[in-house]
Amino acid sequence: MTRIAALVLLALSAPGAQAAGGRLAAAVHTDQFPAAGGDIVITPLIHSSVQIEHAGKVIQVDPWSVGDLSQAKPADLILITDDVGHHLDMKAIEKLRKPGAPIVMTASGQKRIPDGIVLENGAKTTAAGIVIESIAAYDIKPGPPEHPKGDANGYVMSIGGKRIYFAGVTECVPEVRALKNIDVAFMPMNIPVGRMTPKAAAECTKAVNPRIVYIYHYDQDFASRAVNPAAKLSDGVNRESADLGIQDFANELWGTSIEFKRGAWYPKH
Repeated sequence: MTRIAALVLLALSAPGAQAAGGRLAAAVHTDQFPAAGGDIVITPLIHSSVQIEHAGKVIQVDPWSVGDLSQAKPADLILITDDVGHHLDMKAIEKLRKPGAPIVMTASGQKRIPDGIVLENGAKTTAAGIVIESIAAYDIKPGPPEHPKGDANGYVMSIGGKRIYFAGVTECVPEVRALKNIDVAFMPMNIPVGRMTPKAAAECTKAVNPRIVYIYHYDQDFASRAVNPAAKLSDGVNRESADLGIQDFANELWGTSIEFKRGAWYPKH
């Protein structure tokens, strides 16, 4: 990727707005990628919430009701990466889940979703006709917020002959580095600073070597204040540093074949 291309991609991120009913809405932007059976349509929603459409099916990943759910479509399949509120949000799940639609999830959320399909790290299943692999998501560096091994999942979803990876919240652990043949990857950044920094996230992305990468789950102050306006700002993880971090991440990918897509994950602050 050239310097000019990276800057153009960064400039494509549009400001967000306040949605009807007081929900926070990022500027909705979709990307389409050719695949067997029709294009894959990707819509970043908010923070770690993303909508995938293909061949008449809708997949919601970590739907979160802090965002504007009017921008989201009813789901044939829901993937949940963790059990905290911006990953496992019952209000969003109840609104978007089609009757009987499967939910693939971690064991830690089973009490809240008794009929969910628990997928242990390293396991594979087929739900709604889609093959899903669970990839371990955990910390290497100790300290809060803690993400111990086995508590959370990343996922590789195979649709239209393409492999899409949702990392969830993880460092660049061996299970992530071992991934092969990923077409689109969603990678986290700054969780918190000192773990997936822009440089670390970029190095991990280069190890996975997807054709296309989105950075998501990077503005921790937004996530905290969306549910608690009085939440204390994190040191070094505010909106300004998050935006600068995205540029740093893009810089690290210059000269590679990986295409960086900046999703509109957050409303204008």
